[in-house]
Amino acid sequence: MSSDNPKKILNQPLGGNDMPRFGGPATMMRLPAQETAQGLDVAFIGVPFDLGTSNRPGARLAPRQIRDESRMLRPYNMATRAAPFDSLQIADIGDVPINPFNMMQSIDIIEKFYDDVLANDCVPMTLGGDHTIALPILRALAKKHGPVGMIHVDAHADINDHMFGEKIAHGTPFRRAVEEGLLDPQRVVQIGLRGTGYEAEDFDWPREQGFRVVPAEECWHKSLTPLMEEVREKIGGGPVYISFDIDGIDPAYAPGTGTVEIAGLTVPQALEVIRGAKGLDVVGGDIVEISPAYDTTGNTALLGANLLYEMLCVLPGVKYRS
Repeated sequence: MSSDNPKKILNQPLGGNDMPRFGGPATMMRLPAQETAQGLDVAFIGVPFDLGTSNRPGARLAPRQIRDESRMLRPYNMATRAAPFDSLQIADIGDVPINPFNMMQSIDIIEKFYDDVLANDCVPMTLGGDHTIALPILRALAKKHGPVGMIHVDAHADINDHMFGEKIAHGTPFRRAVEEGLLDPQRVVQIGLRGTGYEAEDFDWPREQGFRVVPAEECWHKSLTPLMEEVREKIGGGPVYISFDIDGIDPAYAPGTGTVEIAGLTVPQALEVIRGAKGLDVVGGDIVEISPAYDTTGNTALLGANLLYEMLCVLPGVKYRS
């Protein structure tokens, strides 16, 4: 995936001294836009989908808002020294053209779109959208990589058998993914689960499959760096997907979401989780469940944009400045 050809000109985010940050097209990090993943190592992709949402709607509007709030992001990670734009060819390839009147057709459209991205040996980085979209993305990834491991940050396990009798919704993707053989259950970690449940056993099913479940209470008042050492030990040695529901973060920091739960992760803990994935074979990532209508300050979308950038910084092939 690394672009080591010295003659290859790599895309760069549009600089703030070339165009004011409030100007120019609203692409992720003000990167060049192109229609397909051809020639790219990494593609930012919007999935404006919230047909699987059960409470507050609006995640369909998040890709546009995340792009807008990404305008302050600069190329170099000053904390980790990651230099992704010195390493990889990256662009924003726009949004998946879902059908807002047909959820099941939209699921198929998303899967096909990601099939095409992966056929170009390009890593997809996704601006969701509600968490339903993880299922068609994992279907595409499994065709290329086989069953993948996963780092899943969320307030909810998303392993319901159904919602209102429907097998596919934002609360069901990871049960379907296990049933379909898309995930390697022994290489899945769920971090930040919390809140009330429908049944006392709500978090038992993923444990029974082999998932490592880390409730939010286990994360309070501590650094998650030691936890990520355990995570790397558990899921290393194969392809890994990062799926990050913004409601994994405490609503004090990320109120703009559809299914808020109190007492979640802090922003520094979120960074520790993603930065702790460095060295793993990360084959894609998403940020989901941002709802701009409930994000009156833009802080939730701003956080989402930064988390996606941090995922970019831990991809294989990224160079680090000394």
